[in-house]
Formats: sequence, C-alpha cells, structure tokens
Amino acid sequence: MTLLIGGLQRPDYIVLVGYFTLMLGIGAYFYRYMRRMKDYFSGGNQIPWWLSGVSFYMSSFSVAAFVFYSALAYNYGWVAVTLYWVTIPATMVSVIFFATRWRRARIDSPVEYLETRYSPAVRQLFAWQGLPVRIIDDALKLVAIGLFIHKGLDVSMSQSILWSGLIMLTYTFMGGLWAVAVTDFIQFVVMAAAVIVLLPLSIAKVGGIGAFLSNAPDGFFSLTHEDYSWIYVCSNILLYVLAFSSINWSLIQRYYCVPTERDAKKVGWLVVVLNVIGPPVLFIPAMAARQFLGEVADSGQVYPLLCVELLPAGMLGLIIAAMFAATMSMLSSDYNVCAGVLTNDVYRRLIRPQAEQKELVVVGRLMTLLIGVVSLGTAFLMANLGGEDLFRTMVKLFSIATAPVAIPMLAGLLSKRVTNTAALTGFLAGILTGLLLLFMCPDEFELFGTCVKQENAILFGTTAATLAYMLLVSRADRLSSAERERVESFVDRLEIPIGRLDEDTEANSQQATISPFRIVGISTVLIGVLMLVILNDVGDGLAFWMDAIIGGTLVGVGGVVTLMSGRSRRLHEEST
Repeated sequence: MTLLIGGLQRPDYIVLVGYFTLMLGIGAYFYRYMRRMKDYFSGGNQIPWWLSGVSFYMSSFSVAAFVFYSALAYNYGWVAVTLYWVTIPATMVSVIFFATRWRRARIDSPVEYLETRYSPAVRQLFAWQGLPVRIIDDALKLVAIGLFIHKGLDVSMSQSILWSGLIMLTYTFMGGLWAVAVTDFIQFVVMAAAVIVLLPLSIAKVGGIGAFLSNAPDGFFSLTHEDYSWIYVCSNILLYVLAFSSINWSLIQRYYCVPTERDAKKVGWLVVVLNVIGPPVLFIPAMAARQFLGEVADSGQVYPLLCVELLPAGMLGLIIAAMFAATMSMLSSDYNVCAGVLTNDVYRRLIRPQAEQKELVVVGRLMTLLIGVVSLGTAFLMANLGGEDLFRTMVKLFSIATAPVAIPMLAGLLSKRVTNTAALTGFLAGILTGLLLLFMCPDEFELFGTCVKQENAILFGTTAATLAYMLLVSRADRLSSAERERVESFVDRLEIPIGRLDEDTEANSQQATISPFRIVGISTVLIGVLMLVILNDVGDGLAFWMDAIIGGTLVGVGGVVTLMSGRSRRLHEEST
C-alpha cells in the first residue's frame, strides 16, 4: 500500500476532499429534523426500503472486504466469492423468518423487546454484553482504516485513526439514523462507480474474458479450497445467519426503521440481490491481477497494487474513497445503534423514565459522542499493542459470544415456549462451552479428513450447548400464570400488522415528513460532478470513457431525482 503515496496526485486529493465534505454536509442537513428519540435512532420508522436496504448492505462489510477477500481471490480464485456469498443464505433466513417480526415488535432498540418477552434482567444483560463487543469491533475497524491511510497516504497512524473516526462521528452525531442511511447510499454510489471502472480495466489488461479464463491457474474457479473447506463455509453461514438476524444491531435496525413489514422484507431481498452481484464485481479484478502483477510478497496489498497499475489520476482517489466508504458505513451505523441502546434501554429505562423527547435527543447525541470517543480510545490502545494478534483473539471471543446471545433472542421472536430461565441458562451454558473450547481445543485439527479451525469448533459447540440447555430447561420450567399471559401477549402482538394498533396511528400522526430524495439527488449530482472535474487528468482510452459515462449518468440521474423531489413537495404542500 505504500505505492499509493507516489500514485496519488492533485485530482485524487480533490476527489477525497470533496467526498468527505459531502459526508459532513449530509449530517448538517438532517440536524434540524432530529426532534424525537425515534427520529434520531429509528428514522421515525419512515426511512424508505430502498434507502434502508442499501444502508444494510453498506453496513455489513468494511475495508477488510477489499484487503482480505481480494487477497483470497488473488491466491485461491473464486473461493473468495464463495466465502462472501455465505451472506446470501444468511440474509434470506433473516428476511423470511425475522424481518416482519422485527418490524412488528415496534421497538426503538434491538434489545428493547427482551424485557417484555423475558425479563428486565435479560434486557440489561444482553444490552451491556453487546456494547463492549460492538465497541471493540468498531475499534478494530478504525485500526484497519487507520493502517490503510497510514501506509497509503503517508499519514501517521494516530492521525489516520483520529481524523477518520472524527468524520464518521460528526455526521452521525448531527443527523442520526437519517444521516447514516443517506451517507451510506452516497457511499454506495461512490463504491459502485469505483469498482465498475476497475472491473473492465482489469479484464482488458489481461487480454479479455477469454484470456482471463484460459490463463487462470488450475482450480482457480473452484468453489472451495483445502484451506477453506465446506465445513469452513457452513460455519460462516451459521455465523452470518445468527449475526444478520439478531446480534448485529445495526442490521436489525434497518428492518424496524421502515414504515411497514412489507418494506422490511423488501430491505432484505434488496440486500440478497446486492450480495449476489457485488462479490464477483469486487473480487474478479483481484483474480485477474494474478496474471499481470506476478508474484506479490504480501497479498494483502493486491487491491492497492492493481489500483496503482490500472487507474489514472483522480480514479485512484475514487477507489480510496470507496474503501473509506465501506468502513465508514459500518462504523457510523454502530455508533448510532449503540447510542440508541444506551439512551433507550439504560437512560430512559433505568434513569429517567419520564424524560421528554428533546431531552432524549440530547442524551442520544451525548451517547453517540461517548461511543465514538471510547471506540477511538480503544483503537489507539489496540494500535499500540499490536493489532494482528489482538484481532485473532477477538475473532475467537466473538465466536464464543455469538450463539449464546443470538439463539435466545431469535427464540424469543419465534416461540412462546422458551422461558426466561431457559434463556439465561442457555446463555451461560454457551459461554462456558466456548471458554472451555478456547482453552482446550487446538488452533486447527482434522475431522473426517477435513481441517477444522478452532473458531469453527467454538461456534458449533456454543450453538449446540445453548440450544440443548434452552430446550431442556424450557421443558422442565413452568411459567407462572402472569408470565405466561405476558409472553403470549407479546408473541400475539407480532401477528398484528403495522397500522392495526392505536399506537401505530399515534406514531404516524406525530411523524414529521422527511423526504430523502432531494438530498440524495443533489449528493448524486455532486459525485458525478467530481468525476467529470477530473476528466482532463484521466487521459485517453477506456478509463476516460468509463469516467465520462458514469459521471454523466450520475449527474443526469441525480438531477432528475432532485427535480422530481421538488415537484412532489409542491404537490404535497398544495394538498395539505
């Protein structure tokens, strides 16, 4: 990545500065609309499904997708796409079984329903357990993006972490979930523009599709590899199913921030489509790089190296902005949803039950600052202690915590039979099993002729233990009549469509209309203008025409969306 230093030119910096300025401008735009806690943390349940779906997609990966998966694609070929495609069945499970339930739960945070379904103890346990996990995960991503900036732009590690963290924190602090969702969409546009340019350039570099296929190493298009077997793939499917449906708070938030349960399902199916299309577009350039980069000492540098090899001035800045976009989307989403848990499940539930909405918005912003500052501090600590070993340790710890938290959460949405005692027992049994496997299981071992990694064994072991103890205790435990009535009331509530309860009508009447079309249209135009501004520096050939076509298309589409938003607003004002 150090080669990026010499590759960056004035047009690249123009693109980067313009991109970051736009992100902050979106946050400032939505600042005035944040009047209630529901506006700040769930968009007033009025975020359009297409905006929420793109935000879900962008919040599900980070710069690691460019570094780790591109390295896999360069070394092993199509297996990188296979490993990323595990998100497809995971998303399908979440949308088929849980999207409607999450919306009908009528919540303002992912753990709010646990008090009604189980008990106040379970709600607080899972809230406090999830916060440090998310903060540490965010810190790891700050370290990753900081390392990228440090090596790529020749900026000190501490400054890289600080400035990237502050930019994300600022627009999230100002505009809440609306700002997060709209910036995610614009970041998606930036990333799509960058990778769409890189794909044909990489194929052309190797002599076309025919040459790319015929010159590839043997087994390069196999679905798996001996180092990444079907056991590894299935383990990842299980991990993503649990994460996408329950413990990844920012993704769950995208299901309940939309107006209806039908919209919640549309969110999930849009993500499925994007996850089908995205991985090949992202990773085929790295596969093609095997034929024109030769042997690369550090395969983690493959994506930056092929960008320097193929992209002209300005375009390199665009691809760096795309890498920023991937991580910024995930971090800003986590900042918002973690602050939501602290505000709704801790402050409003335990400290100030009668707090007014303006007070809750102020507290929400302060909690956002708290989460961001703690994440930054943790990232600085990790950077000083050495990130790689710490990262591997945290992956194992996440494997321990995933199933014991996810399974009780999902069971509470699906069944009346799981009791509060069963949820707590399953959680403890899963955690203890994971800790035992962490200390007793080797890093790798062979099972039925297949190599199994320790984190895979931990995930399967904790899942089995949590399920077994929950089933056993639920069969033996008897609910009191009051608890049975409360649980049945909650589960029956999940069968009532949005709009059928009085509280739904009241929420809709209080909701101030916020339309994202105008700001999305203007922002899309500005991204297109940035691409057209750098045309003189792109030079001739395929890159020039790709830049011109994409930039012109973004200006045209953004302009149409902006004009239509103005017309729809006038019609709305006339009708009211």
